[in-house]
Amino acid sequence: MPIIRLTTLIHAPIQICFDLSRSIDVHMESTSHTGEVAIRGRTSGLMELGETVTWEATHFLVRQQLTSKITAFEPPYRFVDEMVSGIFKRFRHEHIFESTADGTWMTDIFDYTSPCGGLGRLADVIFLRSYMQRLLIKRNNHIKYKAEQHLLDTNVRGG
Repeated sequence: MPIIRLTTLIHAPIQICFDLSRSIDVHMESTSHTGEVAIRGRTSGLMELGETVTWEATHFLVRQQLTSKITAFEPPYRFVDEMVSGIFKRFRHEHIFESTADGTWMTDIFDYTSPCGGLGRLADVIFLRSYMQRLLIKRNNHIKYKAEQHLLDTNVRGG
């Protein structure tokens, strides 16, 4: 059961970071290289407690679907999404936000179990864990860019 923990400092207020992290549209932008689209459940806007989204994307040359649900929601400090159905045996992705003098610390804790028992564990070691970590880093960098750009645009406009 690999656990990926990432922490990103974003120079923007906590609410902006929280909202961008639960945005379907921002998620699709950050994963456009996989052709990821929301096809069922909430397909745009901001995810809320109890809502589901089904994603369709191409990973490892295979088109796949994964449905996740928001199972915990404490705005603007934390939310959790968990897999309902998909390729993994299970996953739980906790998003934590902490206000600081410099902006917001955004922490991801991605806890998952690969399918296929021993073969899945071998895949984790060889490539899957690093692949998932790169996806999360790309997503976090996109959120950071959007949040800091939003703050810059707001300051330039004087609002």
